Amino acid sequence: MSLSTFKNKYIDGKLILLLAAFYTLFNFVYLGKLAYMRAFVYKEIVESWHDIIVHNLLMDWFIVMVYMTLIAISTKRLLDKNYSWIKIFLLHTLFSILIGFVIRFFFDLYGIILGRMSFADYSLKASIDRMIFVIDLNFLIYFAMIFIIYTYYYLKQVKETQKQKALLESQLTNTRMKMLSSQLQPHFLFNTLNSISVLVEMDAKKAQDTIADLSDLLREILYSGDNYKVTLKKELRMLEYYLNILMLRFSDHLTIEKKIDEKLLDHLVPSLLLQPIIENSVRHGYSYHNTHLKIVIKVFKEKGYLVLSVYNNGKALTKKQEALLDKGIGISNTRDRLKTLYGKKATFKIQNKNSGVETLIRIPFSKT
Repeated sequence: MSLSTFKNKYIDGKLILLLAAFYTLFNFVYLGKLAYMRAFVYKEIVESWHDIIVHNLLMDWFIVMVYMTLIAISTKRLLDKNYSWIKIFLLHTLFSILIGFVIRFFFDLYGIILGRMSFADYSLKASIDRMIFVIDLNFLIYFAMIFIIYTYYYLKQVKETQKQKALLESQLTNTRMKMLSSQLQPHFLFNTLNSISVLVEMDAKKAQDTIADLSDLLREILYSGDNYKVTLKKELRMLEYYLNILMLRFSDHLTIEKKIDEKLLDHLVPSLLLQPIIENSVRHGYSYHNTHLKIVIKVFKEKGYLVLSVYNNGKALTKKQEALLDKGIGISNTRDRLKTLYGKKATFKIQNKNSGVETLIRIPFSKT
């Protein structure tokens, strides 16, 4: 990981400023208390304000802020790795005790360097005594700042979740509208209704089934709710309505083959995922030299990922994937939704393969 990547991922400038503001406020409260004590209680204190502020408070502020910045980075890494809360609490308890030793070590070293104390006069016992004297205060300050860190990350996560939810709603709506627009295009409806009209006298039962498929397809698109993910079983059920209509329209010029691992039917996939890909395969697969199209749909598990593959033996790609995504609204929206849902964990590829074209999707394997 490069330094810039590490900085962007783990160092949050706003959080560091928030911690600095808190500890600065704490020091101002301490100065106010000290001023009162010097004026009305311990008037015999002779240490100058310059020494108190420069050699004590500023030094202490700098050490604590460096230490807590490192703690904030460590906390972000702990959250990313999903450690148990018991382990996290024990680690922070250890760090809350360690901060006293760190502060004492640097203060003693600072005093020796400035000549305020000789190395011969240094006493480890006295240093430990001074550290133990304020161990409870260090503990409280540490956990107060830890509370700020966790609250900050929690609120940030809530905002990101709300933002992701709004983005997903927009993308899902766009997908539905694109699919609905595609199905309601005059040529689609004309061809489907014309096929139904022909079947009425030839095969009334098949005509009724086609009307039911068209009705169910439009109903699923419009009224499938706001679920971002559905079971693979439900996704394939909706796809079946669309495939039935395609088979009626293209009759002997289209073959659909499915290779679905039935053990995966209860696992979740993004809703309305496969239909835009099948539509894209049909639209671009047929050509003068490819009048019969075969589409193979595969779903299987591979190394902790759910893999969905749609292959067609039609016309090969002549453009790069990005050019295709810029041109195709349906598949570009699918790519964007995968990125929103899974980030870099998802893979979306359109590539030439075995005298045809394959669209490959890999998403983390999950039932939730």
